[in-house]
Amino acid sequence: MDLWGRMFAAGYDRFMAATESAGLAHFRETLLSSASGRVLEIGGGTGANLPFYGRAVSELVISEPEEPMARRLESRVAERQVPTRVVRSPAEELPLEPRSFDCVVSTFALCTVGDLDQALAEVRRVLRPNGRLLFIEHVRSEDPKLARWQDWLSRPWAWFAHGCQCNRAIVEAVQSSAFSVTELRHEEVPKSLPILRPLVIGTAVRN
Repeated sequence: MDLWGRMFAAGYDRFMAATESAGLAHFRETLLSSASGRVLEIGGGTGANLPFYGRAVSELVISEPEEPMARRLESRVAERQVPTRVVRSPAEELPLEPRSFDCVVSTFALCTVGDLDQALAEVRRVLRPNGRLLFIEHVRSEDPKLARWQDWLSRPWAWFAHGCQCNRAIVEAVQSSAFSVTELRHEEVPKSLPILRPLVIGTAVRN
């Protein structure tokens, strides 16, 4: 992990605080209220979702490939009563058994994975038949002008945000990966840069 990666992890919660309090935390809570059974979260970061998993979750596994993020995540996991563990792995290479989870959660993770199609293939592999993918992701804008700005700024933003891609068509990728999107809301990321505002909140079912 390079110096910028350590600095990014150390400042992430503070950087996101205003956005979380302005509405993003509410989006997380609303989506995750439906998580149940054995749940996998990919790209768990520092653990922003942890407060919103309810009693219906029997076990929680969180994958996080970045060591500085994983250390912060583990300190929060230690406080939980629900059985929870962290695995240090990218979403593209999950060391988990096939068809072993009822639900997979991704919040601002699919924008960062190195190989989106492979990550979704892994998500599908570990989900049980009719298992659900719950997601919150910022996406490529439907406004052509803003989409062009996202394309122009994608490279410098990815460097600053440690790999985050601001112009990914994530819903289309999910639909192309043998999932059926059953619920989808379009929102905006509050208190964020224009290139990051287009937001989708959704549920997809493994076909």
